Amino acid sequence: MTVDSKMSAEQRFKDLGLELPHVSAPAGNYATAVRSGNLLFISGKAPLPIDGRPSKGRLGKEYSTAEGYALARSACMDLIAVIREKLGSLDRVAQVVELHGSINAVPEFEDHAMVLDGASDLLAEIFGPAGVHARSVIGVSSLRNGVPLTVKATVEVKSE
Repeated sequence: MTVDSKMSAEQRFKDLGLELPHVSAPAGNYATAVRSGNLLFISGKAPLPIDGRPSKGRLGKEYSTAEGYALARSACMDLIAVIREKLGSLDRVAQVVELHGSINAVPEFEDHAMVLDGASDLLAEIFGPAGVHARSVIGVSSLRNGVPLTVKATVEVKSE
């Protein structure tokens, strides 16, 4: 997908026809994001509920790679909602610095990178070149409340 690097992130978001969810509450005693200097550290986000029910299960068992891609994209929407809430506008993002994904998977699952592409592709679609980031993804044997994956990010904020 070719992205117009001159178009604002807010305009790209609007053109994609996306709607941000309400920011989900933390699952424990921590903040959804913390800003230090020009960096915004965003806590881990799980996929948004589907038909009012939280996603629960493992990749390679309850979910396919393609379903995992959609789940990662969904979790990234919550992450992006945090960015807008904390910064007031997606246009304040100078660079998505890093994305990290944890994939709740069966031991034989090997498509972790393809699953996390759901979040990476969305960040690039919205932020253009500033959405291309460093990243890591790991497979884990369990995640809180049985969610299939979580994503977290570090974002550089434009100077005011």
